[in-house]
Amino acid sequence: MIDLYLNLPVWIQATIKGLTSILVIIPIAGACSLAERKVSAWIQGRPGPNRARAWGLGYIPVLGPILQRLGVFHLMADGAKFVFKEDVVPGHVNKFYYYLAPLVALVPALCTIVVVPFGAYWDTATSAMKPIILADVDIGMLAVFAIGSLSVYSLILAGWASNSKYPFLGGVRASAQLISYELSMTLSVLPVFLWVNAPGGQGTLSLFEVVQTQSLPGFLGGIWYVFLMPLSAFIFLVALFAETNRQPFDMPESEADLVGGFHTEYGEFKWSLFFVAEYAHMTIGSGVFVLLFLGGWNPLPWIPLGPLIESLPMWLGGIIGISIFLGKTFFFIFLFMWVRWTLPRFRYDQVMKLGWQKLLPMAIGNLIFYALAIAFIETR
Repeated sequence: MIDLYLNLPVWIQATIKGLTSILVIIPIAGACSLAERKVSAWIQGRPGPNRARAWGLGYIPVLGPILQRLGVFHLMADGAKFVFKEDVVPGHVNKFYYYLAPLVALVPALCTIVVVPFGAYWDTATSAMKPIILADVDIGMLAVFAIGSLSVYSLILAGWASNSKYPFLGGVRASAQLISYELSMTLSVLPVFLWVNAPGGQGTLSLFEVVQTQSLPGFLGGIWYVFLMPLSAFIFLVALFAETNRQPFDMPESEADLVGGFHTEYGEFKWSLFFVAEYAHMTIGSGVFVLLFLGGWNPLPWIPLGPLIESLPMWLGGIIGISIFLGKTFFFIFLFMWVRWTLPRFRYDQVMKLGWQKLLPMAIGNLIFYALAIAFIETR
C-alpha cells in the first residue's frame, strides 16, 4: 500500500495528504467542543453530557451505553442542529462580509497545517528521519506566523459587517490584542532559532529542524527547549492563549460586557464555523508549542525517536511518531480548557498592560540574553 502511494505523482500525494489532514483536524476541532464540556464538568463536579442517543444509536448493545455516557453522541446532535437550523440573517448587516467572515476564520487555520510536521519516520534509504508534513519548507515558522495572524481579519470583518456596537467593539479588541501579543510571541521564538542555526549556520526556520536539534546526541543536543529556554516557552504559551482568544484573554467575545462580542449577530452554521476555527487554531498552536519546546515526536528528553524505530517497518514508525506528537498536543489542548475553567477573565486594561508592560520587556530581555549567550558559546 505504501509502495503504491509512493509511486503516485507528487501532486496526487499532496492532494491525499492535504485532504487527510483536513479530515483529521476538523473532527478534532469538533471533538474539542465535547471535551470542553467534559473538562468543565469534571472541574465543577458535574456528570457532563451523558444523555443524547443520536437517533437511537444509544441502544447499541454494550458500545452504545458507553458512548452515550461519554457524551459522544452530542457531537452528532450539535452538527445536525447547526446544519438544519433556520438561517436567520439580520437585516442591518453587510451581507457579503457577514458571510465572508466565518470562512476567513477557518481558512488560515487549515492552511497553517501545510507547514506543521505532525510526525516522522525512519527512512531506510537515507538512514535518517523524514518528516510527515505536507510541505517541508525552510520558512515553516514564518509561514505559521504569517498565515495564522490572518485569522484576526475574520473577527474584524465579523464585527464591522454586523453593523452593531457590541460586535464592532469585539473586532476592535481583537485587533488590539493581536498587535499586543504577536510581538512577544515572535520575540519568544527567536532564541530557539538562534540556537538551532548557531552550530552550522544553516539559516533555517523549519520546524522539523527544530525537532531534529532536540534529537542530537549530547547533553545540550538532546535537551528539550522548554528546559533550556523556560522563559521563551512561558512567553510563547501566554501569547498563544491571547492569540487564540482563550480565557482569560477572550476579550473579543467577552460575554460579561459585550454579550458575545464579534459573533453576537451570528447563529446556526456560521456561528459554528467560528468555533471550529478557534479550536483548530488551538490545536495547531498546541502542536507548534510541542515542536518548538517539547521535542516534537521524541518520547523523552535525551531519548530521540530515531534509534527506537529504525528497525521497525516504516509505517509502524510513522504511527508511533504521530501518536507521541498527538499525545503531547492533546495534553496542551486539555491545559487550554483547564485554564479556561480555572482562571477568571482579565479586564481589558489588564490584558493590554500585561502584553505591553510585562510580556514584551521580558521577551526583549530574553532575546538579548540568549543572543549574548550563544555569541559567547560560539567564540569559545
